[in-house]
This record gives sequence, structure tokens and C-alpha cells, in this order.
Amino acid sequence: MNKSPFDLKYQNKNIEAKIIASLERIAQAFRVLLWNESKEFSLTPIQIQVLIFLLHHSDQKRKVSYLAEEFNMTKATISETIKTLEQKKLIKKEYEQHDTRSYIIHLTSKGKEIADKTSLFAEEILTPVEKLLPSEKENLLLSLLNIIHHLNQSGIITIQRMCFTCSYYQSQNNGQEHFCSLVNQKLADTELRIDCPEHKPTSIE
Repeated sequence: MNKSPFDLKYQNKNIEAKIIASLERIAQAFRVLLWNESKEFSLTPIQIQVLIFLLHHSDQKRKVSYLAEEFNMTKATISETIKTLEQKKLIKKEYEQHDTRSYIIHLTSKGKEIADKTSLFAEEILTPVEKLLPSEKENLLLSLLNIIHHLNQSGIITIQRMCFTCSYYQSQNNGQEHFCSLVNQKLADTELRIDCPEHKPTSIE
């Protein structure tokens, strides 16, 4: 029988369970920080997340269908979010000439201003990470990338734009060496990306 990592008797004797519990605490911190931002601007957390995503991603990713996959939500739910943001004059739609049902979502100047401010919501989490030693940061990054990759392969996280899921990426020496065929060079651990604008999926996501 599998043990829950939240069972304290099991957790206190098992390092893997302690790690899971720690990640859950960090996830809770993200939720709290995001909720604080959303209250300040009278928006929901998902509306804040969409604004931040629109601020930092290209036109092809700023569509309802992509956003639905990105946030693992239905198109109807994302469409409702976009409708609300449009009513608040935070976004505007650019309908495509070849298909008037499809549109690209752009931030308005007001939307960009809010996205700029709220995109800093994780600063308190960044602070202790910045204090880690370089080797600790590298080990943490690799560990998190491996966890995210596993979640992606398991179908829990749908879209990933990380090196490990890119057709340009190659690993050698049992994953100890990394190579990108797009730029035709080796990558240091610190150069591995979690969200790459040139990402080309190895399979349809």
C-alpha cells in the first residue's frame, strides 16, 4: 500500500515525502502571492496569470486554444476569462483575415501596465533562491527540470517548452552533457531553458 507524503509518521522518516511536502508548501506560497496580487487589481488569479503570459509570449501563443492547453483549462473557461479582460479594457482582439473566428490577443497599455507589476509577484520566493550557492542552484534546476519532464510525460502538465521536450535537444553521457542542434553548441546546466521561444516539440503537444 502506498503511503501519503502528508502522513506525518511516514513523512518524518522519508526524505522523498519531505521533498513533496516542501514543494506543496512552495506551491501554496505561489497561490498566496498570486491571490494578493489579484485582490489588489480586482482580478482573479487566472486572469493575472493570463496577463503575465500574454506579456511574455509571441503572437502564435496568444490564442484561446493555446491558452487553454497552457493552463490546462477548457476553451470555454479561457474564453470567459478573455471576455472579462476585454470588458476591463486590459486586452484587445486582432481577428485573423483567413479565419474570422480566430484571433490573437494583445494587451492594451493598461493591461501591459498591470502585467508588468504583477509579473513580479514571486519576488519573495526568488530571494532565498538567489542566496543559494551556484552549485546548489544548478542541482536544484536540474532536479526541477526532471520532475517537470516526468509530469509532462505522464500527461499531468500538457504544454512544455523546456529543453528536455525539444527536438533540438540532445543529451549525452547519461544526461550529464547537453547539446542544442539549433545553435549547434553544448549547453551548460545553467543554460538549460524551462521556457524557450524557439522550442520545437518532439511530438505534438
